[in-house]
Amino acid sequence: MVQTSRAVSRGSEEAVGKAVMEQFVEGTNPLKILAARTPGLSFSSGDALGLDAWSSSLYMRGFFWDRLGMTLDGVPLNDQSYNTISGLNVSQAIITDDIGFMSVSQGGGAVDVPSNTNLGGAIRFVSDDPADKMGGKLSQVFGSNSSFRTYGRFDTGAMNRTGTKMYLAYARSDTQKWKGYGNQLGQQAEAKLVQPVNNASKVSAFMNWSNNSQWGYADQSLEILNNLGWRTEYFYPDYATAYHVAQGTYLPPGYDKITGQEPWSVSLYDGGQHQVSYLGALNLDFEMTDHLRWQTNFYGNSEVLYTTYGDPWQPSATGAPFSEQVWESREVRYGMTSAVRYDIARNSLNSGIWLENNNQESGQYFFNEPLLGQGAPLKTIGPYNTYGPAFLTSYDFKWTTNTFQYFLADTYHVLKNLDIHAGFRSMIVSTSGGANYNNTDYTGEAALANGSMTAASAFLPNVSANWRFLPGHELYFDVAENMRGYTVAPWGSGSLWGVQNQDAFKTLQHSVKPEKDWVYLVGYRYTSPVVTASLDGYHADVRHRLQQATEGTLNFPITTMVDTGSISMYGMDAGLTFRPFRGLSIYNSVSYNHSTYGRDLVEPDAVYAMKGKKVVNFPQVMYKASLSYAWRGAEAHIDANYYSKRYFSYVNDTSVPAYWLVTLGAKYHFGDYGPLKNLSLGFNVYNLLNTKYISMMGENGNPLSGDYQSLERGAVRQFFGTVSASF
Repeated sequence: MVQTSRAVSRGSEEAVGKAVMEQFVEGTNPLKILAARTPGLSFSSGDALGLDAWSSSLYMRGFFWDRLGMTLDGVPLNDQSYNTISGLNVSQAIITDDIGFMSVSQGGGAVDVPSNTNLGGAIRFVSDDPADKMGGKLSQVFGSNSSFRTYGRFDTGAMNRTGTKMYLAYARSDTQKWKGYGNQLGQQAEAKLVQPVNNASKVSAFMNWSNNSQWGYADQSLEILNNLGWRTEYFYPDYATAYHVAQGTYLPPGYDKITGQEPWSVSLYDGGQHQVSYLGALNLDFEMTDHLRWQTNFYGNSEVLYTTYGDPWQPSATGAPFSEQVWESREVRYGMTSAVRYDIARNSLNSGIWLENNNQESGQYFFNEPLLGQGAPLKTIGPYNTYGPAFLTSYDFKWTTNTFQYFLADTYHVLKNLDIHAGFRSMIVSTSGGANYNNTDYTGEAALANGSMTAASAFLPNVSANWRFLPGHELYFDVAENMRGYTVAPWGSGSLWGVQNQDAFKTLQHSVKPEKDWVYLVGYRYTSPVVTASLDGYHADVRHRLQQATEGTLNFPITTMVDTGSISMYGMDAGLTFRPFRGLSIYNSVSYNHSTYGRDLVEPDAVYAMKGKKVVNFPQVMYKASLSYAWRGAEAHIDANYYSKRYFSYVNDTSVPAYWLVTLGAKYHFGDYGPLKNLSLGFNVYNLLNTKYISMMGENGNPLSGDYQSLERGAVRQFFGTVSASF
């Protein structure tokens, strides 16, 4: 169903195909798979498969996933971070089983990538095409904590003489949290239709529906972990204890030792999210002549997300000492990309545009919880109006963001073994709007942020070259300038609209500049049937990096937008895959990253010595190793990843320790039995050594100094078994 040649790494691009993806538990977040076998990528999550939205994150050479470019079949996914209203996470955009291959470009990212977030590279996902022959696949995963995942796909095969074909797929994942109580249920359904046109053209349509209801994991601080232990969690389903703690009439043992925050705010009643999204795309891919190809994408994406937790700072109107706080976010975006490629003589000329309109909304609401003993409490996944409509609305924001991008590039084939690429893109990202409702009694502000911001650049160049100087040997370099649009959010995430009030926004509106960078990359790759080796060195100069710095409490944070001035980044990645004989593959990679802030933060009452300090949340050193072996119908693999110390605060006075994470997997293919083809049984162990480690960092922002309740613990040892077959 997928040409294996398309999953071969070339130059600065790393590719991961089906063979690697099938070694992981079915349904694993594709970004987690990609990071496990790609130097320079760091993926973390609070659960074993990387599906918990709140506790997941990805870094690429020091760039967070809200500063990367990502596409699915050419459709821009934009910002991947939690609670985003500027994009769609890939785990909600496509079922992992239906991804044909993934590729990573860790230079500046090609100019033809449609993205208003790309600063540090691009990741492309390509979906499977429907099979030419009628058939399908069924699989069932069982695992720890009552994990249960079902996947089914049906391919129609060619339905007529013109070759019309399609597939329908459905996946359902349900698991209990590995600590605390509550389940995490995710469902996805999708379809893809392909209509060939002649021999070298086609029209395809893709549609995906995703519905996630997740009871989340509680945020931790270093103080909580050190004093209360690594299994501190929400009180749910113990409503009575949460009730008395919120009243201030009871504290669990050890809670009086917490000094960095109110002891009663250490653990809340519950927290989680409910998300529903739709993605549709129509792709036209036509060979106009022997030298001219035209590709156009039309797409639409809508999403509604409810983020919730039991709020002890806001009592219910019923008299209960806490309420259910709900952030309701929505986005509806439409867009199109269109590009042509013209091959003439030794040149491949490319030019195209990208247009997108995104309508975004986010508000904060409070719903009543019952008095103790007078009814069942609300559920963090909804419905939230069991005890009537919201009794309090604190604010509501609305924005419209329009993006326009144009690119022009030429690849000049100097020799058969030497290519030089040069091009540029022009981009405008304009956002207008902000607060359209403000409850002054709650916010304490006369006016919240409202206004327009535009990030624009007429010339963002990219120059690269690839020289295949001997069979299997490549030298390459890549230089690019990139720009990122402003983050759109009512709070956190480095958003200008998340500052305290309108006056603060007005001050920043006339002084803040869009984030830009120059990225330089030089590398070498050797490819043969026995050995694949690569070595990259890179440098990035980041300008006007906006970061969210947070103090105070989760409910009443004091948020500062920190313009870190410049960030200087140096690093190297080295990878080696050795295949001494058929069936055995040994992979090793090591990455080093040195990223530092360029200026101190000067506040009216304090100076924070950030200059020269390491960038937060990203390890300086990563080591990845994998050993896989296949013999006849059996195969097995073991992966070991090392992550060095990561700094937590901007002044680097707090950090989390280094850790090793080991996973193990095995699979046996029994062959064909009657109508069942390739009947297989798999077994996987996550966190084989049962390591205690911090996964996600800074989900509520990073502290300027000291500690803050903004950490997530990674999952303990987990076991998974899989039965699958085709037909």
